[in-house]
Amino acid sequence: MRISAQDLDPEQTYKLMTGLVVPRPIAWITSTSAEGLVNLAPFSCFTIVSNKPPMLGVNIGRKAGVRKDTALNITGNGEFVVNVAHEDFVSEVHLSAVEHPPQVSEPALLGLALAPSSIVQTPRLADAPASLECRLHSITPYGDTGAEFFVGEVVAFHVRDALIQDGKVDSGALRPLARLGGPHYAGLGTIVRQQSIAQTPKSILRPEER
Repeated sequence: MRISAQDLDPEQTYKLMTGLVVPRPIAWITSTSAEGLVNLAPFSCFTIVSNKPPMLGVNIGRKAGVRKDTALNITGNGEFVVNVAHEDFVSEVHLSAVEHPPQVSEPALLGLALAPSSIVQTPRLADAPASLECRLHSITPYGDTGAEFFVGEVVAFHVRDALIQDGKVDSGALRPLARLGGPHYAGLGTIVRQQSIAQTPKSILRPEER
């Protein structure tokens, strides 16, 4: 089947792309309003931007042309926390995507405990296996629907002790939740280990990798 991108409206394009670009990690973001209310929402257009300084990028769309609470909060105070949701939180993650009035706090509504962050004022989720405190670095608009790419510098990491082995995160033990198309989620499934590049025979490497 060949589909012309020009023949699709934004909703059709979204459904197609989110079904093909899978699985996607979820940034479960806590942010704080000007009134001090803590908002929680999941975003699956989420990636690493830099490792020095550590930076993350999250694409936040608009609802009927209006910025979502998360975008308004981040723009207002310049900070947010990315919480990593594990598989046991699938229901809470899904329900936190429901659009609520600004005066509703999703953590309170869903019964999720908060813990203070160490540098930013916005709290993190107490039961998340990992949380990353971020300060806003930049906002870049993309496309015709008002989507914006928020980049934050990570100023502190919170990771459960048992998840760190030799300075690396045990992804299997982390059990991160991933987003698929529509109301579908997944875990990591089977993890396949390959040799590191350093252990790969030089005869099969490209010249620049040798």
